[in-house]
Amino acid sequence: MRIGFVGLGKMGRPMAQRLVEAGYDLVVADSAPGATEGFTAADGFEDVDLLILMLPNSAVVEKVLDDLVPALRAGTLVADMSSSEPLRTRALAVRLAERGLRFVDAPVSGGVRGAVAGTLAVMTGGAEADLAAIRPVLDVLGRTVLHVGPVGSGHAAKALNNLVSAATLAVTVEALRVGAAFGIAPETMNAVLNSSSGRSNTSENKVAQFMLDGSFASGFALQLMAKDVRIAIDLARALEQRTELGDRAEEQWTRIAAEVTPQTDHTRMYELLGGPR
Repeated sequence: MRIGFVGLGKMGRPMAQRLVEAGYDLVVADSAPGATEGFTAADGFEDVDLLILMLPNSAVVEKVLDDLVPALRAGTLVADMSSSEPLRTRALAVRLAERGLRFVDAPVSGGVRGAVAGTLAVMTGGAEADLAAIRPVLDVLGRTVLHVGPVGSGHAAKALNNLVSAATLAVTVEALRVGAAFGIAPETMNAVLNSSSGRSNTSENKVAQFMLDGSFASGFALQLMAKDVRIAIDLARALEQRTELGDRAEEQWTRIAAEVTPQTDHTRMYELLGGPR
């Protein structure tokens, strides 16, 4: 299988590197200067069997495909591993099918460390036959590969997962801040959470590792988390589903995302939340 891989950012580059190390023949592309350095140069995507996209959002995915689709041969499988919008993903799949192209969505969770280690969680949406065809590729990238439904389901599941993650992170930070104001050291309060029913991925894998040590280096940007939260809430509204807590989380993350840089790590919410009323 020859693979085209577009998007060599913080997540895409280690994912592409793992595929090279697994023996796959890769054609890579990225708009950033020097991003493709270290990979074998190639002329184009005309003879790829699988095209993987690891891009910032649906708009960029659609723009890239507008440029690449004319070069792809009929039957090529396109896998969008970006954090895209589920309803736009479904519409995109229809347009690609009209051009004779197959499509699956396969977004990931697990951060840069997971991309480097090949321990990502991959949430897939699409036809079972198409997903079976690329399962060996996904197994190189992730420890868990879940087929969650038809096209668009992977992107929906990813956004909803990050809605839960963002809301949990925020309320954990608030609990740590209130505890500190009362005189409970954050380290102690986090130990309470981890030994009790308040335990979460945030308390186990982010507080001590990236917040309390001041490194804020999880590798996942705050603005990207805010984007995923907005995708989840937009989906809920399109489906006419109430999301009272989700709406509050979306308001909070969107407001703070507008005040930081694209490089700001999402764990810096520990500094950006809390304080006196």
